[in-house]
Amino acid sequence: MQHDVLILDFGSQYTQLIARRVRELNIYCEIHPFNHLPEDMARYKAVILSGSPFSVRAEDAPHPDLSAIRGKIPLLGVCYGAQYLAHFGGGNVAPSNTREYGRANLSYIVEEEAFFEGVSPGTQVWMSHSDTIKALPEGAVKLASTTDVENAAYKIEGEPTYAIQFHPEVYHSTDGKKILENFLVKIAGVAQSWTPDNFVDMTVDVLKEQLGNDKVVLALSGGVDSSVAAVLLHKAIGENLHCIFVNNGLLRKNEFEKVLERYEGMDLNVKGVDASDRFMKALKGLEDPELKRKAIGRTFIEVFDDEAHKIKDVKWLGQGTIYPDVIESISVKGPSATIKSHHNVGGLPDFMKLKVVEPLRMLFKDEVRRVGASMDMDAALLGRHPFPGPGLAIRILGDITPEKVRILQEVDDIFISGLKSWGLYDKVWQAGAILLPVNSVGVMGDERTYEKCVALRAVESTDGMTADWVNLPYDFLQKTSNDIINRVKGVNRVVYDISSKPPATIEWE
Repeated sequence: MQHDVLILDFGSQYTQLIARRVRELNIYCEIHPFNHLPEDMARYKAVILSGSPFSVRAEDAPHPDLSAIRGKIPLLGVCYGAQYLAHFGGGNVAPSNTREYGRANLSYIVEEEAFFEGVSPGTQVWMSHSDTIKALPEGAVKLASTTDVENAAYKIEGEPTYAIQFHPEVYHSTDGKKILENFLVKIAGVAQSWTPDNFVDMTVDVLKEQLGNDKVVLALSGGVDSSVAAVLLHKAIGENLHCIFVNNGLLRKNEFEKVLERYEGMDLNVKGVDASDRFMKALKGLEDPELKRKAIGRTFIEVFDDEAHKIKDVKWLGQGTIYPDVIESISVKGPSATIKSHHNVGGLPDFMKLKVVEPLRMLFKDEVRRVGASMDMDAALLGRHPFPGPGLAIRILGDITPEKVRILQEVDDIFISGLKSWGLYDKVWQAGAILLPVNSVGVMGDERTYEKCVALRAVESTDGMTADWVNLPYDFLQKTSNDIINRVKGVNRVVYDISSKPPATIEWE
């Protein structure tokens, strides 16, 4: 694995965004907590210090050891990183007299400086800090200012150390990506060689060496991550990869059969296991969403373990873990407060003595899709919306019954099929229907009804961390509502969810 750029995380909400912007430049990067520096720093050609919710003046401020970096490896401090370099380098960081949050413009830049090559004075940047650098550290020279921020950017003479008090990684910093490219390519000399094709070649070679002739068992979900992981593993070990696709009875309408049919055309060694009855028994009488998740996770592990034991001499478990999950588990503060259990089954019980192989663990979701495309995988599969591991169980609020599952499968099928036929599916990050534990009064013909209400949900997002509701056309919503009420027995009311994340989550449970 190549190691080009190291991002030290001080707990900023934007740290992952820095990594995404660097990856968009076809440059490989990794995020590590500021207090867990890699042992072999020689692997990295540049280091970026992230922002932070902390103040450098606070007693508990993050305080990294930069002795292996300063003056030896090109270094860029962003926001907190810039203030840290100033505060502990002989400068002065103090509370700002003016509000330094939101859009600002660089009223002055040193244009002949390589750091700002191709960036014009007046370019918009995004500020997000309550402290400001009043005096630069020793050996520093100013590179840029805004109307309110005198020392918006600076560099240390005699060493490749740069610092900025704004966030180049956010969309609102118009030339932010160019500034990052200038630092990484022109100043640090990092090669822009991180491409999907290179990733595939490199990963397959690593997997061949890691796995040899060992057998790997992988749980397929029908989604993007597990499917791309399966194709990568298959390229490396062929028939030694054994895939298991479990029907938990909570998939979309006819999805079990459709997914198995799709996998048949991919030359993968896949076994379909219909365990619907087993899952329904495990869920009987459960209403709490966490209890439902745990019941599904426990049952899945039992089913998967039963099937894995039917394959002789399996030594590895393949998983479709992606980078946001890895970052979350090693964050600066440790795993963040649990909002709800992860949709995917995590952690294996002790009785499953398998080593884990995760070929996608360094990729973001959009990169997984590009890697899949480079391997000529089906565009419909790669464009598939995320779907929760517990399936429709967390879209049925309250207890689960076969009849409720049937109703929601029919509603969901009408909604998703409609999005596709209207050309809206690819404009949406994730969509689905929720069956509410509410009966409402209705009138059909001359009869009074008292039936279920369903909510439709469609959001747009980049990575699922934040999301906004999609403004679907009224005529589409009107037709979808009519089709659901007319065709799905048991439903007489349809509503559309217009909540964003945050404060709401994408799923209701």
